[in-house]
Amino acid sequence: MKRSLDDPPKPVFLSKADRERLALQRRQDEVATQKRAAAEPSSGRPPRPPPPDPPSGRDRHRDRAREDDAKTRDKARAEKQAEREREKEMEAIKEQYLGSKKPKKRVIKPSEKFRFSFDWENTEDTSRDMNNLYQNPHEARLLFGRGFRAGIDRREQKKLAVRYEKETREEIRRKEGVEERPEDAAAQRQKEAAAELYDAFDMRVDRHWSEKKLEEMTERDWRIFREDFNVSYKGSRLPRPMRSWEESKLAPELLKAVEKVGYKKPSPIQMASIPLGLQQRDVIGIAETGSGKTAAFVLPMLTYITKLPPMTEENEAEGPYAVVMAPTRELAQQIEDETLKFARYLGIKVVSIVGGQSIEEQGFKLRQGCEVVIATPGRLIDCLERRYAVLNQCNYVVLDEADRMIDMGFEPQVVGVLDAMPSSNLKPENEEEELDEKKIYRTTYMFSATMPPAVERLARKYLRNPVVVTIGTAGKATELITQSVSMVKPSEKMSRLQRLLDELGDKTAIVFCNTKKSADFCAKELDRLGYRVTTLHGGKSQEQREISLEGFRSRRFNVLVATDVAGRGIDIPDVAHVINYEMPNSIDMYTHRIGRTGRAGKTGLATTFLTLHDTDVFYDLKQMLIQSNSPVPPELARHEASKFKPGSIPDRPPRRNETLYAH
Repeated sequence: MKRSLDDPPKPVFLSKADRERLALQRRQDEVATQKRAAAEPSSGRPPRPPPPDPPSGRDRHRDRAREDDAKTRDKARAEKQAEREREKEMEAIKEQYLGSKKPKKRVIKPSEKFRFSFDWENTEDTSRDMNNLYQNPHEARLLFGRGFRAGIDRREQKKLAVRYEKETREEIRRKEGVEERPEDAAAQRQKEAAAELYDAFDMRVDRHWSEKKLEEMTERDWRIFREDFNVSYKGSRLPRPMRSWEESKLAPELLKAVEKVGYKKPSPIQMASIPLGLQQRDVIGIAETGSGKTAAFVLPMLTYITKLPPMTEENEAEGPYAVVMAPTRELAQQIEDETLKFARYLGIKVVSIVGGQSIEEQGFKLRQGCEVVIATPGRLIDCLERRYAVLNQCNYVVLDEADRMIDMGFEPQVVGVLDAMPSSNLKPENEEEELDEKKIYRTTYMFSATMPPAVERLARKYLRNPVVVTIGTAGKATELITQSVSMVKPSEKMSRLQRLLDELGDKTAIVFCNTKKSADFCAKELDRLGYRVTTLHGGKSQEQREISLEGFRSRRFNVLVATDVAGRGIDIPDVAHVINYEMPNSIDMYTHRIGRTGRAGKTGLATTFLTLHDTDVFYDLKQMLIQSNSPVPPELARHEASKFKPGSIPDRPPRRNETLYAH
């Protein structure tokens, strides 16, 4: 294509070397022009002066330096000129190929331009106006058993079909004026009953384990069963848990006793551990407080005793058949009451041995013979040392609240009692070794809410291949308890306590203190203010402690001020509120204290007064509150002691703002 004369010339691109060569050429031409102008004299101009004398050496050196500077400046100017020319050439190229500069427009991205709107307006739907079928949609009704729809529970479809059939027949009879015949009503009732049952084809939608018989249970059903009750096992050759008392394989006399006591449904710990006890397996039970642990070991123990010869004058001198140890007197007496509920139907004699009572009278009861001894470790070891009792034929031992016994310093006494039993009846350590059916082996039950190292050490020594049964999470309070923690000054505690007790109404509350002195002071102050209050601590005699507990259970008193004596194992029904007037020194004790409420499936409230003197438990308390989804007070959350486990950072003096509640 020919280029017109009006078209601008095409740009010529020069290399850097060419541009430098051209610049030098132009400079040389300029210098030559200047020399010629100086050589040719023009009219009107003065004559040229004579040439100067030849310069000296120093002048020549200065002139040469000036010439070099002039060349450098000329070279720099030439490069700048060439750069400007190159920019002009680029602008010309852009203007030729891209046109002149115009204001920028917003570029619309494809994702914005073609974005689909999912918003629906009724005006856009024209199908209802154009087709009458959309105005009155018809739902298929399957009558008289004419098939089923896929993907829907067959039993539910049968129920709907029976209902639609009944409505259709009633409408027909109403139009014809005919009354329903008795045989038609009976047939309709039979169809309704049949619709409630599953048939062989209904197994596509599997039933829940609660609707199945024992022989219909699959491995998946047992797994769901354990998940429903939060039961976990650790061991081998585990028997199936029992789902109801009828499936427990207990003696008929015990089942009648269970029914008379009023136990309608077993608790999770009972479901899991009773079958193990009936097989005389060693068991470590870890369950939250108030979960029915007492009946979980009492029923297998009584079943074991019924298989032994009755207690007579010949064998009563050899001691009891079973021993139950508990850390406190109140818990031991509570276990005794629970055991007597079932033992009296079997003719089994139960004796409790606790401190605070005459050891001679207790020794006399032991010499008269009994099948079960329920004792505290200290008093039982005293009876063994005084020869009031022997354990020559004791092959069933229960350690209830084992961690509490260790914490109270009873480990030497517990070990002494276990060593007083015959060691020849221990099961072999090799689990695969066959057991002699004619021989009686020792069965050991150990129940605890937590598993500290001392308890594990005890279990490794005296238990053989134990099965660990855990209900829920070890060391965690039940979810039925609402926990509330408040950071207060020591001087504010009593006024806050009064406000909480005023809200009780006809309910009961336990107020926990750390020492006997503070418990007596708190109880005296509440009594002065008009509350119906009683106390329970280690400084009281056994008779006074029993009177206080009985008065609290019978609602003669609605406030019990107690130390940690009442913090473990004691079952006081319907305690609505637990108040930690003083925070305990360990989180385990806190767990057991608040476990006095929220028992037997009922809800409860736990309130704790926290001060800056309790920094040792800040971290553990904060973690427990977070795990139980309970509110954490801001003062506790921000405190430095709640961010690190005690001992992980060096101690430091408190900052100035941390002494806010200290005075």
